[in-house]
Amino acid sequence: MLPQLNWAEVVRDKPYAESQGVYDNVVTVRRWILTRSGHCTLGNRHVLFDRRGTFLTYIDDAIDSFETQLRLNATRQDMVREGRVHAWVEGNASTFGYPFAIRCHQPNVDLPLAIQRYLGEHPDGRLNGTWDGITVGTAKKPVSIHDTLYAVYQRRAQQKRISLPINLLPDLAGILIIESGGVREAKSKAKARGILQLTPVVLKDCGVPANKHLHRIAQIDCALWLFERNHRMLQAPFLARFGHLPVDKREQLYRLILIQAYHGGPGRVRSLMVDEEYSKPAQYFADNHERFSAGDISFGMVFHNLGRNRLGFASLYYTADTRIAAQLLEARGNNSLALENQKLPTNASTTSAVF
Repeated sequence: MLPQLNWAEVVRDKPYAESQGVYDNVVTVRRWILTRSGHCTLGNRHVLFDRRGTFLTYIDDAIDSFETQLRLNATRQDMVREGRVHAWVEGNASTFGYPFAIRCHQPNVDLPLAIQRYLGEHPDGRLNGTWDGITVGTAKKPVSIHDTLYAVYQRRAQQKRISLPINLLPDLAGILIIESGGVREAKSKAKARGILQLTPVVLKDCGVPANKHLHRIAQIDCALWLFERNHRMLQAPFLARFGHLPVDKREQLYRLILIQAYHGGPGRVRSLMVDEEYSKPAQYFADNHERFSAGDISFGMVFHNLGRNRLGFASLYYTADTRIAAQLLEARGNNSLALENQKLPTNASTTSAVF
């Protein structure tokens, strides 16, 4: 069978109903990758999955990327012959193939170490200092990034500078872990910097001077400002589209949408709910929400628009990875996600340290 020419057509031709279960399927594959488990216990593999995110098979990598791509395409064609998938798309260096494939080997991922930094169990994750009226820790008793996140939130909420519900903080914790692994000096090819990988433009909008761009308290403050901005931009169109959902599902969906907005921008995510063309999946899921989880809805809105408006798999992976990181924090059993019940460290020092 000859391959189809466009992977995006394979996705867009998918009935909306096939998004049932897509969230759990993608999260499962991403968890294998991030935790080096399941079919990714060996890093020199690619896993293949279909347009529902369902795992199909894996291949062992060849001696180089070109030979690996040939092996992937041969596997794709075999699966069509066997009737395991309805179509295949030839992948190469510049385009996705179908069934989709993702590499197990992620050399820059070390979730256990990142969580240790976040919780202050690693020396690199402890800090003290002052930023814009907020003081955390002391020179003798530095605090964790986790404590700092809550301290900044509490202060800005008291000042009525943010209206974010506290249950969004675990998502920001997951974002931080995925973005930088808690590394203060982290930098990306896109010139994003710091523990929350903020660009110089965003940091300037937050009022952070150039010599403070890596300041961890300032980074958290700016990220909360971004969440607040996105919240104010997206809350009304979200409620207009999904306000009739049961409360728990509505809250879960909104949290996932805010994660997507942090990664891809609020304007792009807003278009998924209001644009005449892009919002067709959202309308379907809103009308048939009983059949889908909150995760299925958030992923389905993106999945059925892949290749449009600069929407890609990165949004799905980012959201899945953030939730996996938050779940691993919760699994630590130290109430990492029960922020509303956590007591803040008492301090009055304005002593500065390395931020």
